[in-house]
Amino acid sequence: MPLADDLSSYAVSLRHSDLSAAAIHTVKQRLVDSIGCGLGAFDALPARNGRAFAAAHPSTAATVLGTTQTTTPDVAAFVNGTMIRYFDFNDGYIGKEVGHPSDNIAACLAVAESQKASGEDLVLAIVLAYEIQCAFQDAAALHTRGWDHVNYVLVSSVVAAGRLMGLSQRQLTEAINIAVNGHIALRQVRAGSLSQWKGCSAPNAARNAVVAAQLARHGFTGPSPIFEGEMGFMNQITGVFSLDVGEFGNRDNQSYAVSRTLTKMLPTNGEMQTAVWAALAVRDRIPDTEEIASVQVDTTRVGYAFLGKDPDKWRPTTRETADHSLPYTVARALLDGEITTASYSDEAIADPVALDLMKRISVREDPALTAIFPEYIPNRVTVTLTSGEVVTEEVRDAPGGARVTMTDQQFEEKFHGLLRPLVSDSRREDILSLIWNVEQLADLSPLLTAMTLDTTKE
Repeated sequence: MPLADDLSSYAVSLRHSDLSAAAIHTVKQRLVDSIGCGLGAFDALPARNGRAFAAAHPSTAATVLGTTQTTTPDVAAFVNGTMIRYFDFNDGYIGKEVGHPSDNIAACLAVAESQKASGEDLVLAIVLAYEIQCAFQDAAALHTRGWDHVNYVLVSSVVAAGRLMGLSQRQLTEAINIAVNGHIALRQVRAGSLSQWKGCSAPNAARNAVVAAQLARHGFTGPSPIFEGEMGFMNQITGVFSLDVGEFGNRDNQSYAVSRTLTKMLPTNGEMQTAVWAALAVRDRIPDTEEIASVQVDTTRVGYAFLGKDPDKWRPTTRETADHSLPYTVARALLDGEITTASYSDEAIADPVALDLMKRISVREDPALTAIFPEYIPNRVTVTLTSGEVVTEEVRDAPGGARVTMTDQQFEEKFHGLLRPLVSDSRREDILSLIWNVEQLADLSPLLTAMTLDTTKE
């Protein structure tokens, strides 16, 4: 049976009652995390651009995050997903391909609202999306062939959206076929000087996925077999891979991918988290940053290719380039003793002190670090002082990683930190209470109403 049929069969058969308590709780953590990231980015330029785009597509179907503004489900998936991705603070997963499974959450929210689905329906859709995206990331790399990782979001989001829409197994297969055939994204979005589209690529994939599910619901069919065919996904994009849907999370094995995903304590690229913690540890051991003669950053092959190879990483002009730049981020951590959302402001990026320090930073791959990736996500920062003293620190696990998972309290602290300037104390607590009890909601309207921003603090 073609893989698209296997995926659709799995999706229509999985029930909320099949989910483990751990998977359900992890979904709630990811909702707290993603909604905090999205609402926290409310005033960012891409968020403002997105709301203007949504205004050109009026509908009462789905809500734009943080507002009473409504639009179509696909546009809401795009705008809200762009907000969630803006700070590069949402979760991640690393297999043969890297990616952010929470890129599916905006589409799940938008379609669930438009279908008047319950909180349990939303949780199930998110579990499905995570299961499929992570499985594809484990199965085959995209970046090595020049394709963007969001091509897997096409598959995961269309399955989640189709399940929420109540598509039959046959319709869902066609939705997968339509989505994959028509919307393949290039990795140029993450090469050179990065644009706003770095944070929009996955939301756009989710938007296309929602439309594909809608088309299939209205009877459209797509090319098949979309993965195994002569001109299909494997032959043209990834190369041949195997993916056993029977090993996906289910009632018997209770092994759901959502619980294996990683989260972030720092608003920067996932493969760079340990570099920041290493730089901060080094900073604590040097007397004065003005005495830094040189900095060597040793990283993995992926870290070098994604974060240190391009010349643009030494002269970032956009937030998107800066938060994917090892030299800039390490410089900022050494100078400031922290990395926050403000670390990537226009003023910070143009800081002459940081630019001067970056001239003394070099980045290289260490094969020994590559050898332990992705089980570990290691980076090493070595600072040589003008005195000749050498201070070095290697960090293999960042808080939020597989071995140092974030607690509910840490998720809440992150949520409050992002929203405190925008939302009153009582409103933030209301939102959190609704998310932690989301499976009890008959529909999502109470949550969406609570998320309307109130900038008057108590």
